[in-house]
Amino acid sequence: MANTTHPKNSPSNHLLAALPAGEYQRLAPYFEEVTLNLGQVLYESGEQIDYLYFPTTSMISLLQTLEDGMTSEVGLTGNEGVIGIALFLGGDTTPNQAIVQISGQAIRLKANLIQEEFRRGGEFQLILLRYTQALITQISQTAICNRLHGVEQRFCRWLLLSHDRVKTNKLDMTQELIAKMLGGRRESVTVAAGRLQDAGLISYVRGQITILDRPGLEKTVCECYQVVKTEYERLLGFS
Repeated sequence: MANTTHPKNSPSNHLLAALPAGEYQRLAPYFEEVTLNLGQVLYESGEQIDYLYFPTTSMISLLQTLEDGMTSEVGLTGNEGVIGIALFLGGDTTPNQAIVQISGQAIRLKANLIQEEFRRGGEFQLILLRYTQALITQISQTAICNRLHGVEQRFCRWLLLSHDRVKTNKLDMTQELIAKMLGGRRESVTVAAGRLQDAGLISYVRGQITILDRPGLEKTVCECYQVVKTEYERLLGFS
């Protein structure tokens, strides 16, 4: 594999950090570091995508909305990935909404630059395609999980995936927003959060969730979490 030594200020996004030095140096002058705020919409369903976002300390949800207004999270992306894959898969729009779930930083790159680099067919293209395959696995597993598993197990899956991506035990998130992500009722999320708190796995106070016992969450979660984690490790070398 080509040399992957980058400058000391290289971004903490795994996809960009995995680039060979030559491809990284070609893209680096165009990096735009942006701050993403909780609830910020990066693009709406059917809206043209102008930028790719590589989260560093933020986390983004992909939401699907039905005609009756009900929403459900179909995927989430943090420092392991990128938002806006339609740009290099041949489309300029997507049926999903991308909304910031955890505020923080991201690296932004313009659409035309990404498309040009992707067409070169180098390591950048391969990394993006591998990530897309891993994301498809996550989306597929989320659909199965939401159909077959209870809110408590789905909540654990969401907590563990989030923890993997932002590397902090404290997550700012209301139960209403969690219910929106899980595609369930707020009351059922309240019950699930209460059970996890009673078991000493989490603490939930005023919109902030603190993970107290990750091994305990891993014992409680359904197999869907490990399926997704294993695929990211297989394809990209990280969870």
